[in-house]
Amino acid sequence: MATPQFILDLRRYIGHAPLWLAGSSAVVVRNGTRGPQVLLVQRADNGEWTPVCGIIEPGERPDEAIIREIREETGVVAEVVKLVRVNVAAPITYPNGDRCQFLDHDFLCRWVSGEPRVGDDESSRTGFFDLADLPTMAPRHRRRIETALHPPQAVVISSDDVGSGGSVDVNNGDV
Repeated sequence: MATPQFILDLRRYIGHAPLWLAGSSAVVVRNGTRGPQVLLVQRADNGEWTPVCGIIEPGERPDEAIIREIREETGVVAEVVKLVRVNVAAPITYPNGDRCQFLDHDFLCRWVSGEPRVGDDESSRTGFFDLADLPTMAPRHRRRIETALHPPQAVVISSDDVGSGGSVDVNNGDV
């Protein structure tokens, strides 16, 4: 995944120390011939299918960030319908030793226009999938989709269940 410049700058000072980051993700929905379809990307680094996710830049609102990420990563134009979940993700350790943890803002978004295409080096494939034909993905990404498609009245506040270990390792494909 492309690392924003502000994080590279911070890493020069803090090395691999844990870094708390704000992220946004989107469950982008459009009507297909067999019902609702969800926009997914296949990550270039580990092959995992996920909703569109990204890091919020300094000074950027979470909703602005996810609309930017959707456009950059897939070429799709979408609009935010609502914030559905705020989640404290499990701590992550990247292969280079960098450690971080995300406060994720999950949005339900509506497709406006555009056909998905790979927009940058973060993804190897992208597309809309019928709900019955979603590819295999990590449970935390399935939870994002379930929450967005069946949102409660209020925003869900949650944290990843990470078991006794307390963290997730990128190398094992969980992130």
